[in-house]
Amino acid sequence: MKKRYQVLLVLSILSTVTFLDRIAISTAGERISKDLGLSPVQWGWVLGMFTLAYGLFEVPTGLLGDRLGAKRLLIRVVLWWSFFTVLTGFSTGFVMLLAVRFLFGIGEAGAYPNISIALSKWLPAFERGKGQALIWAASRIGAGLTPILVIPIQQKYGWQMSFYILGGVGLLWVIFWIFWYKEEPSEAKDISKEELNFILENRQLDDHSPKQSFWKMINHPNIWLLLLMYYCYAAGAYFFQSWMPKYLQQGRGISEENMKFMASAPFILGAVGCFLGGILSDYTVKKYGKKWGRRIVPMIGLGLSGICLITASLSQNDTLAVVLLSLGLATMDVNAPVAWAVAMDIGGKQSGTVSGAMNSAGLIGAYINTVSFGYLATTFGYYFPVLMIGGLLILGSILWLKIDATHQVSVQSE
Repeated sequence: MKKRYQVLLVLSILSTVTFLDRIAISTAGERISKDLGLSPVQWGWVLGMFTLAYGLFEVPTGLLGDRLGAKRLLIRVVLWWSFFTVLTGFSTGFVMLLAVRFLFGIGEAGAYPNISIALSKWLPAFERGKGQALIWAASRIGAGLTPILVIPIQQKYGWQMSFYILGGVGLLWVIFWIFWYKEEPSEAKDISKEELNFILENRQLDDHSPKQSFWKMINHPNIWLLLLMYYCYAAGAYFFQSWMPKYLQQGRGISEENMKFMASAPFILGAVGCFLGGILSDYTVKKYGKKWGRRIVPMIGLGLSGICLITASLSQNDTLAVVLLSLGLATMDVNAPVAWAVAMDIGGKQSGTVSGAMNSAGLIGAYINTVSFGYLATTFGYYFPVLMIGGLLILGSILWLKIDATHQVSVQSE
């Protein structure tokens, strides 16, 4: 296997671990709520604390990654979140769980911006879509595996044990990363001269556009459109990552045993969607050019996803609803690798900063949706917030019509 694909594989494993740790609390939600006596509104705040912290620290860790390198930042990121994954199992009440999940969110912040930094150095520009496709497909595989792996552990040893085990997995990844990864391809001793030259000639890190401040970059219409689109997408994605297990159990009365497989199905199809999104995006870029090639796939995907979620929310048939939700995540997730590839296209040398800003906007949407879901479900029923998420996804589809991946923006610190 070529060295750059080894790097991609190791980062894909990290992406899987990231979502195992992230989805574990949602999968354990019913047990934790009963054990600690939490209401749906309190549970919404617990889930929202992660997204709030994650969003607040995305840009700072993206900036640090641009300056210090992905190796150092990912060591910090994974060690921090693994510690607080373990500490989640020691939580004894609402306040402690809020604090732990906020600190956990700080730890995970910057994971994907710094993965993007590593990919921008190790992959040719025309392989970015495929690279992000594998990263995001791996995340969905991690999410899909979580109910299958975590529920049996919880049933036999209690919900706390699953967090102890997952924290240990993160530590093992860090140990390997410290001794194996090199920040620059030229530092790797086991890379061929042919592959090294191929990467350096085609990665397109040089940015010759006029320098401007971070705030001027954010004020550019192209960036605002990217941020708003990701806000809409993340509101939908985090429903699956946070509320879906409770939606299936409380909203549709599905048993824990059946939920183990029904909660996995959307993520399995989501992995397919992530993979196809990057592949199809690279194909359409070659066929239609970068401007329209990056737009077509996510625009269609988000529109179809919105229709699927709206239909699922109104359906009285549980099996049909799960099928529609699965298709909804699959079509929604074609957006993920394309959006991150566009952030890399626009960001150039500052891809970590642009990626972090985009993900922060998404996490604002995720936070608002996650916290409000409990209130809306309590007041109107569990179908209503899912209906609203479907509408946001359709709005995100429309926004892609104006996003231009050919317009590169550069930043410098002031």
